[in-house]
Amino acid sequence: MAVAPHALASQSALAVLREGGNAVEAMIAAAATIPVVYPHMNSIGGDGFWLIHVPGQPVRAIDACGAAAMAASRDWYAVRGITTSIPFRGGVAANTVAGTISGWDLAFALSRELGGKLPLARLLADAIDYAERGIAVTRSQATNTAAKRRELEPQPGFAETFLPGGNVPAAGEVFRQPRLGATLRHLAATGLDDFYRGELARALAADLADAGSPLTLADLQKHRGQWRTPLWLDHSLGTLYNMPPPTQGAVSLLILGILDALEIGKVDPASAEYVHLCVEAVKQAFGVRDRYITDPAYMKVDPQALLAADEIRALAAAIDRSKASPWGKSKGPADTIWMGVIDGEGRAVSFIQSLYHEFGSGVVLRQTGINWQNRGCSFSLDPNTLNALEPGRKPFHTLNPALAVLRDGRTIVYGNMGGDGQPQTQSAVFTRSVVYGWGPQAAISAPRWLLGRTWGQTSETLKLESRFPREVVEELRTRGHDVEILAEFDETVGHAGAIIRHPNGVLEGGADPRSDGGVAGY
Repeated sequence: MAVAPHALASQSALAVLREGGNAVEAMIAAAATIPVVYPHMNSIGGDGFWLIHVPGQPVRAIDACGAAAMAASRDWYAVRGITTSIPFRGGVAANTVAGTISGWDLAFALSRELGGKLPLARLLADAIDYAERGIAVTRSQATNTAAKRRELEPQPGFAETFLPGGNVPAAGEVFRQPRLGATLRHLAATGLDDFYRGELARALAADLADAGSPLTLADLQKHRGQWRTPLWLDHSLGTLYNMPPPTQGAVSLLILGILDALEIGKVDPASAEYVHLCVEAVKQAFGVRDRYITDPAYMKVDPQALLAADEIRALAAAIDRSKASPWGKSKGPADTIWMGVIDGEGRAVSFIQSLYHEFGSGVVLRQTGINWQNRGCSFSLDPNTLNALEPGRKPFHTLNPALAVLRDGRTIVYGNMGGDGQPQTQSAVFTRSVVYGWGPQAAISAPRWLLGRTWGQTSETLKLESRFPREVVEELRTRGHDVEILAEFDETVGHAGAIIRHPNGVLEGGADPRSDGGVAGY
């Protein structure tokens, strides 16, 4: 079974599974298709993270996050008149290596160890076809392109790629990306490492320089994807896994650990108390994040130690069950996709791939058609801050795919897009599906909340979808929450997904009705 925020990516994964491919191979196929069919949400010019579970083996993680260019210093920006913050768009925002292809490469090698036999050309075939022959534009792509046109149209290569004929492509219009198709064909023929150390790398470096980026060929050549040990949480219902820094995976685990300590299962999931406790757990976890989480090379604490039982109990004890605590400022907007695959042998993959903001830096490289990320605009130009810009430093990432192996024999992969909304929706999906026993589709479709801002939003309110009962909304206001009402099914709360494998091998999945996705299985 596979789930993705665009149905064609789910189908790409399913086709590989039907041909005898394993979950890792299926996810590579989905990872290749999704940037073609959902280009405003991710790109091969972005970063990616993997959690992989093979029964009988330790859960492993792939960190495919690119570091800042060696030329990207505060002085480099100051010379260009940039002294307060790094702009969100343009070549100066395209300041970190795109790591996601290096993650595909590590995953492809692992797939061979697991007995995979499908060639790379087969895994990229759907993506190449959709890029060259075209896809039907989604309403999400059309809406986001129109909303961001003013700031993106001046960026190098954007209009040529995403505004064909000078217009925003309408929903249902056929949209082609021939240069990106040619790039994927090249990678299928030469190997994925060519992105960093081959002919393609040289083309990327030349076009990045022309766009005003500080990235060089040497930065690309230096990059390697990394195998990492995931963070884990000893939960009453099983062992939960997430990504280590520079991601906020610890935050997602902390929230669920706090809720477990609060015995959230005894609370009515339809009540204001449930939302209140989830939101207050978020505040406590975000406080830890904003004190400690950064590039692991710069961290002063062991991130696994943050998940110790006594630390979690202390955070839970700080929560007032009847009153909202003060709320500061969130990290800001993001665009992302999360996808999951579980194969017939129980091998499970939780995967996330992102550009940061919608369309990233807005820079589309001339020779390759690759839209480059702007993850590095999250760096601070203040040297005294936790995530200060330094050459070669990894940026803080909101990205974090989730996976759990439960005591009752079930395995679950789950995740969500949307910056600060990712750990919040993970808590909703996990508690509803695992703690309360809802089916994954019901858990995902149920009304959700978001504290703070994410992609497309600037307010720091507690946002609730309008399907919450009036009495729940009023009770939350009475407890001191600054409530804002969203639409019934609002993209602001993100695109979630989940797959559960039961001990008898039955698979159960859910896709987000707020996205264009679907669950595909056989």
